[in-house]
Amino acid sequence: MFRKFQNHLTTRFPQLKDQKLLLALSGGVDSCVLLDLCLKSGLTLAVAHCNFQLRGSVSDADADWIKKLADSKGLESHVQTFETQVFAQDKKISIQMAARDLRYQWFESLSQQKGYDSILIAHHADDALETFMINSMRGSGLKGLLGIPERRGKILRPLLSFSQEEIIQYAHKNKIQWREDSSNAKTDYLRNALRHEVIPQWKKRDPNFDDQFQETLKYLGQAQTLLDDVLKDFKNQNFIPWQQGFKISIDVFIGLSSLDYYLHGLFASYGFGTLADLRKLLDAQSGKQLFSETHRLIKDRNFLLLTTLDNSASESYTIDAELTSIDHPLKMVFSHQKTFVKGGLKSLLLDKSKLKFPLTLRKWKQSDYFYPNGLGGKKKLSKFFKDEKFSLLDKEYQWLLCSGKDIVWVVGKRADQRFLATLSTENKWLVRCDD
Repeated sequence: MFRKFQNHLTTRFPQLKDQKLLLALSGGVDSCVLLDLCLKSGLTLAVAHCNFQLRGSVSDADADWIKKLADSKGLESHVQTFETQVFAQDKKISIQMAARDLRYQWFESLSQQKGYDSILIAHHADDALETFMINSMRGSGLKGLLGIPERRGKILRPLLSFSQEEIIQYAHKNKIQWREDSSNAKTDYLRNALRHEVIPQWKKRDPNFDDQFQETLKYLGQAQTLLDDVLKDFKNQNFIPWQQGFKISIDVFIGLSSLDYYLHGLFASYGFGTLADLRKLLDAQSGKQLFSETHRLIKDRNFLLLTTLDNSASESYTIDAELTSIDHPLKMVFSHQKTFVKGGLKSLLLDKSKLKFPLTLRKWKQSDYFYPNGLGGKKKLSKFFKDEKFSLLDKEYQWLLCSGKDIVWVVGKRADQRFLATLSTENKWLVRCDD
């Protein structure tokens, strides 16, 4: 197995020989074998162990054993204790999911703090098979059937092409010690039932089962790569950069034979994973919105607008009378003028004596109104937006230049006629927006 592992490193993970590595060491046979293989391969590493406090004194004994093992091999060890049950209750998730989340969050944080280039996890081929079966029973798509990825960001799994039988044989042959987790023998968990009852029967019936399963994963991986390329091309063609996100015509989804696949593939990475909600949004009235933790998806007439969540609605910025320019939230330039200059969409000439400083830049409110230049009367800003066919996001991204409670300029769109300079104005002040 060692020779096979070395060849595997050379072909799949050649970068590891020059990296500073963090190895996740549970104390079980898989991670202890991975540690032995990595040390014999001359890799530079430290170990990390999670004490989830789920087995009382046994969990603490495992942590102590890890520290002694690391010390005996001259390795730096990191051991972290977690309140796993409390975390699971707070997040309303299973103990298994809580342990997984805590584990990977800590590994990522530790790698950043200590400068580890990669994180090695001892998942093997049987873990991938169990995940394949669990996901297939849950109605997973192709990515779920692929199971555990060999690499994802800093996370690498060098044992994923090795069976647990190979790992255990190597451990016995090389007299490697490990800690047994009694919970792994309980078959009330689905994964353990598959591991101890179902999969052994399959392997008993077909001696070539492991090799054939690896071939299946290879073909599934190739199919997924092809589909990823299709989605990438579709996104490049139809996700039009707009404001702080993208604008997508709903027409491009009409007639797609695999609509659900496109919707999930395009929007799940932004936090929109519920297909029923995405399908409804396509047929919803204009203004309907979906929210994820990081993004918002809006139906706007015949388009979907995808944008990051905007937290600037309550923000305001002051502009003192002496300022000559600002860079945030907009790039604006201010200057005194001796002669009359006609303004445009991006600039306007104001009577500075009519302004109350400091001016403010802010977003709109329902109660806003102004006196649009050229109209000759008062108009609610919401009505102005409607007449100008502003989308929901257009309104949210629109900045207003204000003097006290009065709107001076719907920036880049329309000035308030009350503050504009005339030929007879003595204190002419030019405001220009360069965004």
